[in-house]
Amino acid sequence: MVQYVSRPLDLSFAALSDATRRGIIDQLGRGDASITSLADKFQMTLTGMKKHVQVLERAGLVVTQKVGRVRTCKLGKRGLKAEAEWIEAHRKLFEARFEALDEIISEMKQEGSDESAS
Repeated sequence: MVQYVSRPLDLSFAALSDATRRGIIDQLGRGDASITSLADKFQMTLTGMKKHVQVLERAGLVVTQKVGRVRTCKLGKRGLKAEAEWIEAHRKLFEARFEALDEIISEMKQEGSDESAS
């Protein structure tokens, strides 16, 4: 069996599969934040927040910088272009299949009404 392998997409979708990490992305979209402030915002321990941020960092969605004792997080420069393109390609595929199914159903209904009219 052939498997599609795309490490960056795998890392991104895995990172985004968690609601807290999506919330972190939303929060960082409003501005940079320290891990401490993110932990407070999400009512989480520092250790828990660090783990979430590390997952986002591995995916390239977030970058951190330590200045003194404060680690600041901000959105990564990579963005979500590849992920959006993948989703759009598959959305088009699903849309085409549903349109084909709608056409088959319409034909079946038409055949049914033609038979009952005879």
